[in-house]
Amino acid sequence: MPESTSAQSESIVLGGGCFWCLEAAYQMVRGITNVVPGYAGGHTTDPDYWKVASKTTGHAEVVRLEFDPAIISFADILHIFWAIHDPTTPDRQGNDVGPEYRSLILYGSDAQRAAAEASRAEAQALWPDPIVTEIKPLEHFYEAEEEHHNYFKKHPNQAYCQVVINPKLAKLRAKFADRLLSA
Repeated sequence: MPESTSAQSESIVLGGGCFWCLEAAYQMVRGITNVVPGYAGGHTTDPDYWKVASKTTGHAEVVRLEFDPAIISFADILHIFWAIHDPTTPDRQGNDVGPEYRSLILYGSDAQRAAAEASRAEAQALWPDPIVTEIKPLEHFYEAEEEHHNYFKKHPNQAYCQVVINPKLAKLRAKFADRLLSA
C-alpha cells in the first residue's frame, strides 16, 4: 500500500460481509493507506475466527481502514461501502449467513457518526428494501489472525475468491475506476 502523502490520517471500521471481500476491495482504492481484517462490534474479549463463527461473541468480521483524507474523503469511502455489499440483508451477504456478516459502521468520532448517518440516508435511495446497517461507536477492534491478512492476494484462484470476491472487485472497477490505484 502506498504511504500517506499528508500528515493527517484517519481510520474507520466497516463490516459488510466477509472481511476478505472488503479487504481486497479497499486495498485497490487510492488514499487507503492500510487495511486490516479483524473483529469488532461484539461483547467478548479476544475473539478469534472460530469463536466469531460460533455466533456467540456478537462480533462481526470487519476491516479497519486507515486513509489519507487529502486523497480520499470519508464520504467516498462510504459510497464504495454501499456499492460493494448489500446493506439490506440482516446478518447475511450472499451465502455467508450469520451475525458475523452483518453490515456495520463503527465510528471513531461524532463527525464520522454524522457523516455515516447522512450517507446511509442518501444510500437508501439506491435500495428498494430498508438498509439495516448498524452505525455505532467503535469500542474495540481485534486484529484477525495472520492467515486472514491479504487473503485474496495470497489465494486468488481459491473458489471463494473466484466466485465471491472477483465479482465484487469487477463491480468496484466498473463504478469507481477513477478512485482506484493503477494496476
